[in-house]
Amino acid sequence: MGLSIDGLSSGLDTTSLINSLMTIEAAPQNLLKSRAAAVQTRISALQGLNSALADLASKATKLTQPKALDLYSATSSSAKVSTSVGTGASAGSLDFTVSKLATPQVSVTQKMLTWPYTTVTVTSGGGQPVTVTPVTNSMDDVVTALNSAGAGVTASKVAVGGGEFRLQFTSTATGAAAAFTIDDPSGTVAPAQITAAQDAEVQLWAGTAAEQNITSSTNKFEGLLTGVSFTVSEVSATPVRVGVAKDNAQITKAASDLISSVSGVLAQISIKSTVVASTDSSGAAIASGGIFTGDSTVRAVNTNVISAASQPIDGKSPAEYGIKLTKTGTLEFDAAKFGEALAKDPTATLAAVATIAGRVADAAKQASDPATGLISTQIIGQQSTAKDFTAQIDNWDDRLALRRTTLQRTYSGLEVALSGMKAQSAWLSAQLSGLSSGSSN
Repeated sequence: MGLSIDGLSSGLDTTSLINSLMTIEAAPQNLLKSRAAAVQTRISALQGLNSALADLASKATKLTQPKALDLYSATSSSAKVSTSVGTGASAGSLDFTVSKLATPQVSVTQKMLTWPYTTVTVTSGGGQPVTVTPVTNSMDDVVTALNSAGAGVTASKVAVGGGEFRLQFTSTATGAAAAFTIDDPSGTVAPAQITAAQDAEVQLWAGTAAEQNITSSTNKFEGLLTGVSFTVSEVSATPVRVGVAKDNAQITKAASDLISSVSGVLAQISIKSTVVASTDSSGAAIASGGIFTGDSTVRAVNTNVISAASQPIDGKSPAEYGIKLTKTGTLEFDAAKFGEALAKDPTATLAAVATIAGRVADAAKQASDPATGLISTQIIGQQSTAKDFTAQIDNWDDRLALRRTTLQRTYSGLEVALSGMKAQSAWLSAQLSGLSSGSSN
C-alpha cells in the first residue's frame, strides 16, 4: 500500500487526482467486465434453455417406448376392495367373493406377577426356535427382550388388576405361515390363542364347476389379472367385480404434458427474444432486444421444435388430434378434441402421439446433446469466451496496479522536488535579506 502524499509541498489532493486518472486508465477493463457479464448472462440463459430441451427430450423419448401409452385403470364394485394397476395390464374383469381376511396370530398368557422362566423361546412360521434371555424376569424386561429379538412376534404387557399382568403375543405378519408357539415347560404360562394366523381367501367363479379358492398371506392379491392387484378389507358373500379398462384420462394427460413441455420451451425462447420498445431520458424512442434476439441458432432450434410438433402425420394435421399451432407460433392442446379422436380411432390417435413424441425427441436431442447439440455447442463456445475475458481482466488488474504505483511514485517525486525547491527558495531569500541588511549598514 502506497504512503499518503497529499499536499506535502504542492497542496494538491494527489490521492483524488490519482484516483481520477486511474478511473480513466481502467475504462478498457470496465468495458471488458461489462462484456464478460453479458457473456455470463447469455451462458445462464442458454443453460436454462438447454435444460428445458433435455427435459423435453427425456419426456418425449419415454412416450416413444413400446406400450408407453398402453395405460389402464382398474375399478371395483365394492368400496371394501381397492385396486391398483402396474405394467402389463390389459382390459378384462374378474368376479369373486371374499371368504376370509388375513389375520395375525394373537395369544395371551395366564395372569402372573413375573415371567416364570429365565428365557423366552418362540418358534414362528415353522422355523427354528428363537430364545431370548431378559435382563430379569420382570414383565417389562421380557417385553423389551422379545420385541428386540426379531423373532416374528411382538409382546405387550397388559395390566389385569391386583398387581397382576398378562402378556399378549402377536405375530408380526399375517397369514397362516406366521403362526407361532411359546415354549412353556411347566405349563405355568398356558398361552391361550385369541386369534389364529390365517390367510386371506377369495373364491373365483363361485357356484360353478370352475369354482376355485385363492389364498394370500396378506389381504392383497396380485397377478390374478395381469398387472393388477387388489386389496380386500371385508368378508362378503356378495360377488365383487374388478374391471380393467383403457384409461383415456391418463393417455390424454400424457399427450397434454408433452405439448405443455413443448410450449414451455417455445415460451422460454419467445420471452428472451422479444424486442422491447422504450424511450431514453430525452424522450427518443429506443428498442432493446432480449438475450436471444438475433440468435440464428436459437431461432433454428425454435423452428425445429415447432415443425416436429406440428407437421402432418400420415397426411393428417395434428389439429385433428387436438394439437394446434396458433398464429403466434405457440402450441395449444385441446383435450376435448383429443378425447374425441381417441374414442373414434384409438389406434391412429396413439400412433400420432408416438410419432409426434419421436419427432420432438429428435429435435430436442439435436439441440441439447451434451457433445453435439446446437445449444450445448454454443454454451461451450460462450464459456471459452468468458474464460478469455477473465484472463484479460486479470491482466488488466496487474497493469492497473503497476500504473497506480507509477503515478504514486511520480507525484511523490514531485512533492520531494517541490519541497527541495521551496527549501532552496527560502535559503536564497535569507541570503538576499542578509545582503540587504549588510548594505544598509
